[in-house]
Amino acid sequence: MWFSTSKAGVAAAVVALATGAQMALAETGVLSAQDSDPTVMGWMQGFPPPDERLITQPDANYFSFPKLRWSVCHLREFLPTEEISRGTGAPIPLSYPSPARFADLARQIDALTFRPTNATEDMTWDQSLYANYTDGMLIMHKGQVVYERYFGCLREDGKHAIMSMTKSITGLLAEILVAEGVLDDSLTVKDIIPEIGQSAFATATVREVMDMTTGVQYSEDYSDPEADIWVYSRAASPLPKPADYDGPDGYWEYLQQVGPEGAHGEAFHYKTINSDMLGWVISRVTGKAVTELASERLWRPMGAEMDAYQTVDGKGVPFAGGGVTAGLRDLARLGQLMLNEGALNGKRVFPAAVAQTIAGGGDQSKFSGFPSIPNGSYTSQWWVFHNDHGAYAARGVHGQTIYVDPTADMVLVRLASYPRAQNGFIDPTSLPAYQAVAEFLMTQN
Repeated sequence: MWFSTSKAGVAAAVVALATGAQMALAETGVLSAQDSDPTVMGWMQGFPPPDERLITQPDANYFSFPKLRWSVCHLREFLPTEEISRGTGAPIPLSYPSPARFADLARQIDALTFRPTNATEDMTWDQSLYANYTDGMLIMHKGQVVYERYFGCLREDGKHAIMSMTKSITGLLAEILVAEGVLDDSLTVKDIIPEIGQSAFATATVREVMDMTTGVQYSEDYSDPEADIWVYSRAASPLPKPADYDGPDGYWEYLQQVGPEGAHGEAFHYKTINSDMLGWVISRVTGKAVTELASERLWRPMGAEMDAYQTVDGKGVPFAGGGVTAGLRDLARLGQLMLNEGALNGKRVFPAAVAQTIAGGGDQSKFSGFPSIPNGSYTSQWWVFHNDHGAYAARGVHGQTIYVDPTADMVLVRLASYPRAQNGFIDPTSLPAYQAVAEFLMTQN
């Protein structure tokens, strides 16, 4: 499924492309960020648009580059969705410095230079935004927005698909339930969902599902038409099934037939089905869909300014592994909520232990296969870098991130439509850029 990431071959890819994502794409003839801008391309412009500028469903090519640069802001035009309501109260405004100070900081940040991983030349912050096909960038420092820009399909009143950052929302909801005693993470999946039957998930603990250390069979090799990802995609499709289709119908029915691969608890394996299993678990223990929980526990109390929405399968089950579309500023609110350890706008939204557990990270000895995050770990569906700043992040394919840096008192949100799905292609540019802006902000009052 196009919201997911993987991949066994990412190590070789990162080594090959670490000299700079933009250079690698140029060598393959891929359009630059400027040339693939949806406005420049003319996608869906006109009444009606000309045939060659249409992006449609069910052709299912709407997520191929460069069409994806328009589609990431328009997913509910292709797929059914369920709302994550912000409620009916007035949004709580974000804080900004004076206009003059804001403009001055933007100029200074754009001019920052850094050295991408394994590169021989420096790059400016501004150049990195185009190199990574950025659609939106917002940085908060000490609780204030100090940088905000929009590109491509995104505007300040628009929304953008966040891909697998959805997993981190699902994981955060689960961690809140654990901290509040509603969910026991030592229970097995079968203890909570007996109808999981003989699925390999049955004997996994909730914590193993949360940390993706389950031993379940699931391949996300997009080049293999028989890979599990395509079986999962067919099961989850909300479109009518072909008359001869005899496979599972929906996310949860697919999870009931997952086979074993390895032992539970031994190693981290990034597999999207864990997130949907977790979504089922937290829905079962609360009696609420993940969309309703996200609204009640996050979007409403944090004073979001826009509703979000989440794609659903043919049975109305939200895609807990990658289906959310949201506004840039609301994602910054979520990041600030994490940085503040569960408090925002003068009130406590969830226990501090939730953010502390996530920031502490998972078992690093079980983490491998992601060379751009050499010292990392994964817990509660969040990526932890274990760097000098104690940074951790929600991450999604094509360049989505909420990057939380406690040492710099910084939250950074990037939304993007990078042509390749794997973040390993982007990290050699992005992670040094984040460190550079964090170090700059630490020098500011």
